[in-house]
Amino acid sequence: MEKDTIEARGGEILRGKAGKPSHPRLQATLAAARYFGVDLSIEDFKGEADGGTPSPAALAAWLKNSGLWVRTVQLGWRQLMKLKDAAPVVLLFADGDAGILVGVNAEQNLAFVKGPGGGEPVPVDELRMSEIWTGDVLLLRVQRGTTKADAPFTLLWLANLVMGERRSLRDIGLASLTLSFLTIFPPLLVMTVVDRVLTHHSVSTLTLLSVILGIAVVYETLLGHARRQIVLVVGIRMDTRLSLHVFSRLLRLPLDYFERHPAGETMHKIGHVYKVREFLTGKLLTTFLDLITLVVLLPFLFYLHATLAWMVLVCAALIAGVIFVSLHPLRRVFVKVSAAEAARASALGETIFGIKTVKSLALEPERKALWDERVAAAGKSRLAFGRAANWAQTIVTPLERFMSIGVVLVGAQMALSDTTGYAAGALFAFMMLSMRVAQPLVGCARLFEEYEEVAAAIGETGSVLNRPLEPDAAARGLRPTIHGTITFDDVCFTYPGSRTPALDRVTFSMPAGTMLGIVGRSGSGKSTITRLLQGISSDFQGFVKIDGNDLREVNLRHLRRNFGVVLQDNFLFRGTVRDNIIASRPGLTMEDAVRAARLAGAEDFIEQMPNGYETIIEEGSPNLSGGQRQRLAIARALITDPPILILDEPTSALDPESEALVNANILRIGHSRTTIVVSHRLSSLAKCDQILVMDKGTMVDIGSHPVLLERCPLYRQLWFQQTHHLGLEKGDRNAALSSAVA
Repeated sequence: MEKDTIEARGGEILRGKAGKPSHPRLQATLAAARYFGVDLSIEDFKGEADGGTPSPAALAAWLKNSGLWVRTVQLGWRQLMKLKDAAPVVLLFADGDAGILVGVNAEQNLAFVKGPGGGEPVPVDELRMSEIWTGDVLLLRVQRGTTKADAPFTLLWLANLVMGERRSLRDIGLASLTLSFLTIFPPLLVMTVVDRVLTHHSVSTLTLLSVILGIAVVYETLLGHARRQIVLVVGIRMDTRLSLHVFSRLLRLPLDYFERHPAGETMHKIGHVYKVREFLTGKLLTTFLDLITLVVLLPFLFYLHATLAWMVLVCAALIAGVIFVSLHPLRRVFVKVSAAEAARASALGETIFGIKTVKSLALEPERKALWDERVAAAGKSRLAFGRAANWAQTIVTPLERFMSIGVVLVGAQMALSDTTGYAAGALFAFMMLSMRVAQPLVGCARLFEEYEEVAAAIGETGSVLNRPLEPDAAARGLRPTIHGTITFDDVCFTYPGSRTPALDRVTFSMPAGTMLGIVGRSGSGKSTITRLLQGISSDFQGFVKIDGNDLREVNLRHLRRNFGVVLQDNFLFRGTVRDNIIASRPGLTMEDAVRAARLAGAEDFIEQMPNGYETIIEEGSPNLSGGQRQRLAIARALITDPPILILDEPTSALDPESEALVNANILRIGHSRTTIVVSHRLSSLAKCDQILVMDKGTMVDIGSHPVLLERCPLYRQLWFQQTHHLGLEKGDRNAALSSAVA
């Protein structure tokens, strides 16, 4: 049987929405995911699809990013025959093609394979399969239960993170156990040298002990190097997973959270995760290794001298008691420290983000006074915390010194006594080992003190990360082809914490490919309509539909990728002009960027910049005018050729010349696509197919500009308020109205 019969694709190459050729491996993966109700998007695939073969790792990442469980494994024919009741399995062929295993017949030794484009399954035997398949497969299924990404950020989640490295921790434990046994050798040799060699003047025994000690040192050096390498790798892996999880959760927080909380406060709380990281990869791991040392060394200390060993343990217990007693007052003070430092970080972040306003209004003295106040409060709380911790350290210090020095002095006194029979060599051995035991005992006690600070850090970070998330944008929801018909049906919405509805029983519809203008006074609900359309707020009543599909049932990422959004004050990232234009599609070429810039009317001024499309835009885009920044934002919105374009107050901050240019571009780029323009300036909406008039959250009227001038008093009032500067006298308004209607 020929391979192309198995694949049944007839040499046909399908194309994704973005015009990117869909490789057979992509098509097979799409078909397998669709079996589980997940419609993947070719645009989400990050890997070689043009002129290259998608790797198993890239396919697996694509599936994981879409909310599916996936494993890339190698199977033999016998293992393949055991997949009798398995879901569709993607077979990756040696030449880069793919097929879908849909069933097996173990009795007849046959596998039933579909091509990536569909069709009837083809039976394939082991011999013919071995000619095209080397064993690479993708196993996939839906996630079961709560995924790691959805689990709350708690101590239990961190414990599971640590347990994910249990194999490496097992190796570290074995190495530490071996090193602990090797630690006993030097004290034993010293004890033997003092009690035997010096007493009997045995040179041969000294030579043998020296050789044994040398071998032990070499082995301990090599094993210690290996253990440190493993600890380093484990620490970096846990740090990486923690950072990825935190950033992923942060991106899934709803927009209204960032609108209600200062950026500086959020950054400060997220910054606490680094304390957690240092605890996991530092103190916790060190204490874990010290506990292994204690398990080995403590019995040997009791063997050398039980009385002195008990003295060491009693001192460690007293230190632990002092620390436990001080934990509660320290916890109460540390809560105040966290609040004061969050307020300080909020003031710093707000000043940095608003530095233009600070400079333009000469607010430096006021901001400095606020900063001084926040710094003083943070310093006062830190001082109170330091004083409380200082008392505990003051009590603990003499106990620590007695463990390290006093016990040795007591042992020397016992060795000098004629009645104890305690050998000098054993005392030397105990002196060497007691220091190795005292430090872990004190470290274990201090671990609880540090845990209180880490627990507070987990609480601070969790107060951000454990907030309700947006729906899983990758996996859930429909992915319909969007044309642009929009319907609002009796929509009511109230912002959290407010009693006044932002939208009250709003009902309207607009056909695909038309332009809708939305006008009204401030606070009338204009921008709220666009927020609901983008899925930013979903707890509304009524129905918002796109092409007949309920918005809440559409995949959130798929929905937003079909929108192009231009705001009043657009943020441009630090980087080149080209990078900013293709920000949502990094794989696009320079030709794509030029095409979008030309459509947005930005090509002329870009070519006049020092380095053209490679000109660097600094943070805050100080080297661009408002009109230039706005046109770049329009180009960025158009790079994906979205079927729906939302322009929210795109010209309110522009000069008349820039406004006229942007308005001309809007009419051109809005052609044949659904366009929603929110504006206070009615002159920019006059040529819209329909204009929606809003007031206090309610829909007043909807119609074309001439119709609204004739029948809508509010629209007429707004129009004449904005056109009175044209020199129209009160008596000429009727003539102007008649002319406008005509």
